[in-house]
Amino acid sequence: MAGTMAAHLLESVSGSPLQLHGLKHGSDGIGTPTLASGLSLRNLKREPQVIRSDFPLLKKPTDSSTYASVLDSCKCSNLGKQVHAHAWKLGFFGHDFVETKLLQMYGRLGCLEDALQLFDGMPHRNLHSWTSIISMHLELDLFSDAFLILQDLYFSSTELEFFVFPLALKIGSGLGDLGLGKQLHGAAIKYQFASNIYVENALIDTYGKCGSLDDAKRVLAKMPQRDHVSWNCVVTACIANGMAHEGLGYMEEMSSRDRLKPNLVSWSAVIGGFSQGGYDEEAIQQLWRMLGTGLQPNPRTLASVLPSCARLHKLGLGKEIHGYATRHGFLSNSYVVNGLMDVYRRCADMESAEKMFWIFSLQNEVSFNTMIVGFCESGDVLKAKTLFDMMEIVGIEKDTVSWNSMISGYADNLHFSEALGMYHHLLMEDGVEPDSFTLGSVLNACAEMASMRKGMEIHSQAIVRGLQSNTFVGGALVEMYCKCQDLAAAKLAFDQVKERDIATWNALISGYSRCNEADNNIRVLLDGMKSDGFVPNAYTWNSILAGYLENGRHESAMCLLLEMQSSGIRPDIFTVGIILTACSKLATNERGKQVHAYSIKYGYESDVHIGASLVDMYAKCGSIDHAVSAYNRILNPNLVSQNSMLTAYAMHGLGEEGIALFQKMLAEGYRPDHVTFLSALSSCVHAGAVEMGQELLDLMVSFNVDPMLKHYTCMVDLLGRAGKLDEAYRLIKRMPMEPDAVVWSSLLGSCVISGNLELGEIAAKRLMQLEPENTGNHILLANLYAFAGKWSDLARTRKEMKDRGMHKSPGCSWIEDRKEVHVFLASDRSHERTEEIYTILESLTVHMRMKLQSVQNH
Repeated sequence: MAGTMAAHLLESVSGSPLQLHGLKHGSDGIGTPTLASGLSLRNLKREPQVIRSDFPLLKKPTDSSTYASVLDSCKCSNLGKQVHAHAWKLGFFGHDFVETKLLQMYGRLGCLEDALQLFDGMPHRNLHSWTSIISMHLELDLFSDAFLILQDLYFSSTELEFFVFPLALKIGSGLGDLGLGKQLHGAAIKYQFASNIYVENALIDTYGKCGSLDDAKRVLAKMPQRDHVSWNCVVTACIANGMAHEGLGYMEEMSSRDRLKPNLVSWSAVIGGFSQGGYDEEAIQQLWRMLGTGLQPNPRTLASVLPSCARLHKLGLGKEIHGYATRHGFLSNSYVVNGLMDVYRRCADMESAEKMFWIFSLQNEVSFNTMIVGFCESGDVLKAKTLFDMMEIVGIEKDTVSWNSMISGYADNLHFSEALGMYHHLLMEDGVEPDSFTLGSVLNACAEMASMRKGMEIHSQAIVRGLQSNTFVGGALVEMYCKCQDLAAAKLAFDQVKERDIATWNALISGYSRCNEADNNIRVLLDGMKSDGFVPNAYTWNSILAGYLENGRHESAMCLLLEMQSSGIRPDIFTVGIILTACSKLATNERGKQVHAYSIKYGYESDVHIGASLVDMYAKCGSIDHAVSAYNRILNPNLVSQNSMLTAYAMHGLGEEGIALFQKMLAEGYRPDHVTFLSALSSCVHAGAVEMGQELLDLMVSFNVDPMLKHYTCMVDLLGRAGKLDEAYRLIKRMPMEPDAVVWSSLLGSCVISGNLELGEIAAKRLMQLEPENTGNHILLANLYAFAGKWSDLARTRKEMKDRGMHKSPGCSWIEDRKEVHVFLASDRSHERTEEIYTILESLTVHMRMKLQSVQNH
C-alpha cells in the first residue's frame, strides 16, 4: 500500500529533489525564506493545497500523515528524495513533523549528507529533529560530531525530554569518556530524569563501557524498578571489564531478586564473556545450561561460543553447531561462518573450512586471513599464497594481519628465504606498515637461518620504527643473536627491552645454555630473573637442559634434573623427553627406568613422542624387550614412533622382525621417509635379505625419497656380506655421490671375510686417501693380507703402522652402579679405585684357576 502511495505521489513531481535543494533562499524582511523567484515561502506553510490528478491518492488533500506513512516504509534513497521534493512542492517546507520524518528516513538509509543539508536548512527544529540527527551520527560511530550537535541542542531553546539522555550517554560510552558520562548523569538528575528506567539503563551501560564498574553497580542498586535490560546492562558491564564470573553472578541474581528469567541476551553475554576471557570450558558449560532452560541460541550466541570450540579443538561440537546453523538459516551470518571456519581450521579439517569459505563466506579480509592461517598451519603454503594473491584480484585490501600470516607461515614451514622476500614486498606496499608481529616473525626466520647480517638489517628497521624495546620484538632479537652465537649482542638487545617478561628471560637463558656458556652465567641470569619479579618455570629449566644436551653434557643434564625437582618445579612432558635422550646417550638403563616410572605416574607414557624416546632409550641400553613393551603402549603411533621401533630392531640385529614391521607399516598406510628406509635396509643386512634390500632401494623412488649415502652404504654392506662383492663394487661406482670412508670400509671388511684381495686392495687404497691416520683401516688391510697369506705385505703394513706411531684403540666398557657410570678401557689404571679393582680381579683370577684345576683333576 505504502509503495503504491509513493508511486502516486511521484507522478505529480516535475522537478528533482536536488534541484529543489539547490534553490537560493533569501528573506522577505521578516525572517521568512524566499525563493529565487521572489515568492515568499511564508505563504507555503499554510494548509496544503489540493492537487488535481488522475490518480486516486492525489484527488484528495495530501497531509502530513500520508507523507509519514510513505517515508516510514521507504527503502530506497532515490524514492525518498523524490518524496522530499514532492513535499516541498506542496508547501511542506518548514513543517516540523514532515521534516523530522524526512530526517528519520535519511538516517535509516544512511544518507548523512542529505540529512545534514535538510537539518541545516530547517527554520524550526523540534526535539525529535535533534535526536534524529544525533542518532544518525551514532549509527555511523561519529561520536565527536554527535557531541557537537548535542552541545548545540543543549544551548538551544529546545526543552529536553528523558529520551535525549540515552542518546547522549551513548556518545559518552562511544568516546569512552567517563567524565562526560558523569556530567550527563548530573544533568539527568538536574532535569529529574535520573529515576527514569531508560535513563538508568543507559547510565549502567555507559559506566560499564567507560570502565567504571562500581558506578554501574551503584546505579543498579538504587533503581526502584529493574527490567531485563537493567540486569543485562550490568552483566555486559562486568563482561566488558573482564569479570565474567561476576557477570554470571548478576545473571543468577536477576532471578532471585526480581524474579526475572534470564533471556537470550543475558546468556549470550555470559557465554561471550567466558569465551573472550579464555574460560573456554566454562563458556561451553554455560551453553549447555542455557539449552537446559529451553532457550535456543541465536547467531550471536553461536558466534560467542565458537572461538571456545576452536581453541579446545572440539570438532564434534563445532559440527553440531554447523548443523544447527544450517537448519535455522544462520549461515548467512558472517560471524557464524567465520567462527565455523576457525573451528575447522584449528581442528586441522581444512577441507571443511575450505568448503565453508567458498560456499558460505562473505569472503572479506577476516575470512581470507582465517584460510591463509589455516593453510599455513597445515603446511600447504602454496594454497595460502594463492589466496593471498587472490585478495587483490577480488578487490579486498590486504591488511597487516594478511601479511603477517604469510610471513609467519613461510617461517613456520621452514621457507625462510620466502619469508624474508615477503617482508621486503610488504615494505614496498602503500598504506601497510610492519608491526611488532611482522618483525618478530621475520627475525625468527633470520634466527633459523643463522643469518646475523639479515637479522641486523631487521634490527635497524626496528630501531627506526621504535620497536626494538617492544617485548615481542626484543625477545626475537635476543633469540636471533643467540642462535648466531653473539651473546654480547643478545645481552644488549635484552637490556633495551622496556617491559621484559618471562619469555624474554627464557630466550636469553636458553641462548647462553645452547652456546655452552651455562656454567659461568646461568646462576647470574637466574638471580636477575628473580630480582625482576619472575620465578623460573619449567620452560626455563627445559631450555638449560636442552642446551646441555646439544653440547653433549648429558651427565650435567641428569644433575640439573635433580636441582630442578628440589626447586619445586615439576618436570613436564618436555623435560621427560630431554632426560630420556640423555639416558639414551649415556646408556644408563636404571635411570632410564626411573624416568619411565615418572612418565607412567603422570600419564606421559602413552604420548607418541615420549613413547618413541622410551623405545630409543631401551634399545640403546640393550633392552629390546622393554623397547617393544614401550612401543606397544603408544596410543596414537606416528611415523616417528614407528621408525624408533624399526631402528631398535635393526640395532639389535633382529632383521626378520624389522622387515615384518616395515611391511606392516606399508599395509597401515604409513608413508616411509629416509629414516624408515635406512632402518629397513639395516634389518635386511642383519637378515641377509639381499632381494628384499634391492626391492627397498627401488621402492624409495615410488615414495619420492632420494637414496642418500647411508642407504647406499647399507646396500653395499648387504651385498658384501652375501659375498656379492663385484655387485657391491659396481653399486659404488654407480652411486650419484662420492663414496665416503664408511662405504669403502664396509667393502674392505667384506673383502677380508671373503678373502678377495683384488677388491680389498682397491678399497684399502681409497681408504688410505680419505683417512690416512685411521688405525682401523690399516688393521683391516693387515688382516686381509694375513687371510690371503701375503706375509711380506702384512709385514710392510705393520712396519708402516709402527713407524707412524699408530696403535689400536683399546676396547671400552662400562657398568652402572648406584646411579654412577664407571667407564673402563683395556689395561686402564685411571679409575680412582684402581687398586681395589685389580685386587678383586687378581682374586677372581686365582679363584678361576683353582676351579679349573679342580675340574681337570676330576
